Amino acid sequence: MPIHGLSSSLTSSSPPHFDIEKVVRPNILALHPYRCARDDYKEGILLDANENALGPSITTSKSEESASTPSNDDKAINDLNALNLHRYPDPTHDPVKERIASIRGLSGVDHIFLGVGSDEVIDLLMRVCVTPAKEKILITPPTYGMYTVCAQVNDLGVVKVPLQLSDEKGEGGTEGRFSLQVDEIKKAIDTDPSIKLIFICSPGNPTGTYIPLSSVKALLDYEPFKGIVIVDEAYIDFVLLSTSESESDKPSTVSLVKDYANLCVVQTFSKSFGLAAIRVGVAIAQPPLIQVLTNTKAPYNISTPTAHLAFSALSPSSLTSMRKNIQTLVSNRSSLLQALARLAPLGVGSAIGGNDANFVVIPILSKGDGRKPDNTRSQKVYKALAEENKVVVRYRGGEPGCEGCLRITVGTEEENRVVVESLEAVLKVL
Repeated sequence: MPIHGLSSSLTSSSPPHFDIEKVVRPNILALHPYRCARDDYKEGILLDANENALGPSITTSKSEESASTPSNDDKAINDLNALNLHRYPDPTHDPVKERIASIRGLSGVDHIFLGVGSDEVIDLLMRVCVTPAKEKILITPPTYGMYTVCAQVNDLGVVKVPLQLSDEKGEGGTEGRFSLQVDEIKKAIDTDPSIKLIFICSPGNPTGTYIPLSSVKALLDYEPFKGIVIVDEAYIDFVLLSTSESESDKPSTVSLVKDYANLCVVQTFSKSFGLAAIRVGVAIAQPPLIQVLTNTKAPYNISTPTAHLAFSALSPSSLTSMRKNIQTLVSNRSSLLQALARLAPLGVGSAIGGNDANFVVIPILSKGDGRKPDNTRSQKVYKALAEENKVVVRYRGGEPGCEGCLRITVGTEEENRVVVESLEAVLKVL
């Protein structure tokens, strides 16, 4: 059954064991997507979508005396009104996609889907590919919690193959702590053919560890697996742009998209771009999967103001600013790790994971001889930091391989100084 809206010139044949029409649910393949007003015409006297022809009713209240002096509110409203807020958004936002394609080295907009944050992309992939109450996804804990949440909402089974939880190097793709256990994932696939999607977080959350392309390729090339490998790269720019001179030796999985129709890379504007509030996620894949996602999404999932901000964030000057901010955060991360290491006598263990993102993960150790990661002490420290010092970090001791751990986002120099001083003070009394 062909995918509606997909040009015959955009079909895929690599790898040979993958057929997207056997992965996508039949009811989704048969779906005729909702055709919205702006799909046909975008200019002229637009009387086709029952919009309010008089425009938005956003106003400011100010006294007559100050009426002649424009306020900041007036300027903001004028800027918004220039976006034609009384009209429905562009359903495709190709200008935003064109800029993403340019910076990610993609051949065109047909490789890109925009979602309301990465969470919409994750949820949509599950809905189009995995049959409720019958089929499953595979995750590699410790990992991003929304994979499990979305699976539960969609009534999907979840198979868990933990990351390598020790520091020992092993076979089959394991390269130390929090690396991918490729052989174990293959065993799970062989045991359970109902697995349709594999979710990999790289760099991981909460691990901060980059997963090498060799491990991802091993799953993409594994003939018994007929589903899709999804690589969540929310933090990838902290890897790609951690050095200003040469290309990163830890490339994005986007480089594999041209060769693998069974790969989907998920990125976001929330982290490196500093735009968590606008909620824009990106799926990057070959056109057949992108077309399926486009057919299934809500007609106007990305608002005009949101698209305007995303477009601006992708301008040359904004990208320069983004890269500068990443350099600053990477430097601050190094300084934070050094400062935390000086708290070792008080029970701060060495940071775990790859430290490839904009956070660090540290274990809080028990007191006395034979110190080891201590969940009870760690929880007390977490609460004391938040409730007594107004410093909020994240407790992660319940995650596999993260016993006693706190996750600390890299802040400004001042924020990092305060968190270290507060942590030192708390540890002296707990």
